[in-house]
Amino acid sequence: MRLSERMPRESGRDYALRNIKANIVNLELVPGSQISENELAVEMGLSRTPVREALIELSKVEIIESHPQRKSTVSLIDYDLVEESRFMRNLLECAVVELVCEMAGPMDVERLNANIRLQSFYLDGTYTNELMALDNQFHGMLFEIAKKSRIFELIQNIAIHFDRVRGMALSSVKDLKVVQDHQELVEFIRQRDAKAARELMEVHLNRYKIDAAEIRETYPQYFK
Repeated sequence: MRLSERMPRESGRDYALRNIKANIVNLELVPGSQISENELAVEMGLSRTPVREALIELSKVEIIESHPQRKSTVSLIDYDLVEESRFMRNLLECAVVELVCEMAGPMDVERLNANIRLQSFYLDGTYTNELMALDNQFHGMLFEIAKKSRIFELIQNIAIHFDRVRGMALSSVKDLKVVQDHQELVEFIRQRDAKAARELMEVHLNRYKIDAAEIRETYPQYFK
């Protein structure tokens, strides 16, 4: 696994949850693979209790399958759950981007553009994890500008189903439009064109449907 540093005042459970989720999304923990509570605890320098709590939390949203007396398993991709996750994000983010068009100031637009410049730098297929992190940061910034950061935090667990497919798209789809979408979205925000921004956000969050064939071709073993 790839582990990030523990943040100040971060609990063991939250540290374990954050790192396990990140490794599921970036395919360090691939769909169908077995994971050991003991091994995760040793690797992260934690006791078993916070790791167990993190796995229980992830099992509630069906990204982890727990088996009594056996190792847990990273769930194979279920497109019904991906669609449910996308549906939730679509409803929330289309509404949020309309608010952003009303509330964003020049400094907010510049912060978004600075993030996009970094996305463009990593858009060569080599730095998938970095691009994914910047993509998540971009969407989180929209919630922040709209003063809805707590909602963004609350949806992260169920969003992992959608995020896992997004991560696969970043490394498997040849004609990737994610950065172009973000660039156009920020221009609509700058122009305060809420209708165009909402329509583009809906297209943006639906791209995984367009890309599904390419993703499945690259990762057939990861799907139910």
